[in-house]
Amino acid sequence: MTANASEEGTDADLGTGLRSEPERFTAVHHRYFRDIYRYAAGRLDAQTAEDIAAETFLTAFDQRDEFDPKRGGLRPWLFGIATNLIARHRRKEARHYAALTRVAPERDSEGPENRVVTSVTAQRMQPHLAKAMAELSPGERDVVLLVALAQLSYEEVAEALGISSGTVGSRLSRARLKLRKVINQEAVHG
Repeated sequence: MTANASEEGTDADLGTGLRSEPERFTAVHHRYFRDIYRYAAGRLDAQTAEDIAAETFLTAFDQRDEFDPKRGGLRPWLFGIATNLIARHRRKEARHYAALTRVAPERDSEGPENRVVTSVTAQRMQPHLAKAMAELSPGERDVVLLVALAQLSYEEVAEALGISSGTVGSRLSRARLKLRKVINQEAVHG
């Protein structure tokens, strides 16, 4: 914990004090804005991510009286708000992934060695992975991105989405199988 975090208090202290001392919300913003922004930026373009992050904190501030530290921590609560706001942009997100699937990887004409290297790069896999991400259900996509981009634990994802940890595990498992299938097909056909 940083000196600032200890001066500002623990998450439980901050969460408990939000109702009576709204100015404490500044500490919440300073502590979590970067994490929320990175999560949104991993799912949306940079400008929309900035808007989503700002809107997340505006929404959280407006709903601070509804925050209950007994139900979970500030971090998952904020990621839940961000995920709900991102859901509003889901059609745009799906179009983004669909557009990535149409981007053909560049062919390397320098020789067979370079073609082999190119076939195993992330750039080569990007359209296939984007297609697989677009084909995931919204719930599966939310779980994958909360785990991969926000680096939330299963319990935190469960809190953020209002589902059980078991549901998080099963959605993540199904998503991994679907993604693995795309990767294996690319390895065979690539």
